[in-house]
Amino acid sequence: MAVKDYIRERFFPHMWCAGCGHGTVLNGMLQAIEALGLSKNEIVMVSGIGCSSRISGYVDFHTLHTIHGRALAFATGVKMSLPKLNVIVPMGDGDALSIGGNHFIHAARRNLDMTALVMNNRIYGMTGGQFSPLSGLGVIATTAPYSNIDHDFDVVEMATAAGATFVARTTSYHVRQIKEIIKKAILHKGFSVVEILSQCPTYFGRKNKLGSAVDMMAAMKENTTPIGSKAKKENPDLIERGIFVQKDLPVYNEEYDKIIKRAQAAGK
Repeated sequence: MAVKDYIRERFFPHMWCAGCGHGTVLNGMLQAIEALGLSKNEIVMVSGIGCSSRISGYVDFHTLHTIHGRALAFATGVKMSLPKLNVIVPMGDGDALSIGGNHFIHAARRNLDMTALVMNNRIYGMTGGQFSPLSGLGVIATTAPYSNIDHDFDVVEMATAAGATFVARTTSYHVRQIKEIIKKAILHKGFSVVEILSQCPTYFGRKNKLGSAVDMMAAMKENTTPIGSKAKKENPDLIERGIFVQKDLPVYNEEYDKIIKRAQAAGK
């Protein structure tokens, strides 16, 4: 199948602002799925609420557009009932780590076999530009006109500490890396977290005087570096990109099946 076969063309043009990085993420994800040769019936996409969560409306998979912050809870139910399906959960930074933070850490702890895509544009874009848990200290937002005083989470560190067995980060500038990392995340057996830094020129960029979408993408190029690079040693403030964690551990749904079999055996 080609990439165009995976989309619902009747819902285009999309609703994202000009210059938003989420369309690039959608493209990279679809290219990864195409490269893996997955059929549409093998995939379930579960999303919450937000700019990022609109992705579920544009793909011709089995989709579930749920409530804010609860996508991983719904996705858990899908995976537990239909474990052979590939479950992909696109989320925004607020959706995943604000109201959805509790679901995020426990999905990682349980090592549920699914792929969580965290599109981090550091803002609540759909609801007016409020600051999120990933906005960072000193950021200007509609709910922080005199600057944000909240420290931000590090998605990679959070996911790793919570027990995710595949953890990676890239940006909307690094389009080839998006495709390759998502491919590996889908193939990984366990809870996969892929953080993708994504520009929001409409709210985050405009409020913080970061220039156009092109300027913001150029900054992502300059401010990130591959894991363990010489540049990182010379400039510790650079954000690392790549795969941070990739390990094999028992997955939750398979361990749960064992419990069911033990209970059934005990009842005979």
